[in-house]
Parts: sequence; structure tokens; C-alpha cells
Amino acid sequence: MKLHAIFLRDECTLPERFVLHQERFCHDWMLVEGFAALTFDSKIRGAGWHFMWLLGSSVRRGGGRTREGALHHALRRALKGTDKQFNASELDSIQTQKYPGFYIVKVVLQPRLIQLHASVDVTA
Repeated sequence: MKLHAIFLRDECTLPERFVLHQERFCHDWMLVEGFAALTFDSKIRGAGWHFMWLLGSSVRRGGGRTREGALHHALRRALKGTDKQFNASELDSIQTQKYPGFYIVKVVLQPRLIQLHASVDVTA
């Protein structure tokens, strides 16, 4: 998993003819393959849509016997903690602590909103 990876909620609407390779990551979330946030942002904006970064990060920890397992656990928890008004999330940071026999990983996800219009309804 690389920094600035993009996750999309299942119900995330994308511009017409916008083709992405996505892989199921966990319940309700897909991982966008092959695009980091900056490239994804350029493609969304090139289609006339908006890819907005908003306040309110989701920070979670996860544990596991391997770093990958702990990372996956932390990401699942952080995605679950992402407010429902956001249809995308960007992996902003990963911190790993190794202990005898297990790992603890802390992740920070930044909420993102993909939509056609530039205004954000903050009352939702």
C-alpha cells in the first residue's frame, strides 16, 4: 500500500466514460489501482468534476502478526470511521511500530469528495 492511495465508496459516482481499475478493499470501499491522489485529481478535474479535500481526518490503529495485516486492519477501521458525507478517502500517512511477534500500524486518511458541482453541502 502506497501513500496517497485513493479509496472510493461503493456508491461514489464518477464522470461519464471515466474508467478505473478498482479492487474491493473492504465492505463499502474500493481501492483505486494505478493512481495516486495527484494524478487522480488531475483526471477528475480534466473531466470537469471536482475532487475536494476537506477537514476531518480519520486516524486509526490496527494490529497484526505482519505489517501488511496490521495496515489492512488499521485502514479498514479508518475507512469505517470516515464520515458518510464523503465518497472518497486518501491515505495520508502510515506509522509502523514493531514489537516481538506483532505490529501496530497507525494510519491517517483524509476525506475527499468527488462531485460535479463545486459547492459542498455541509448540513448533510
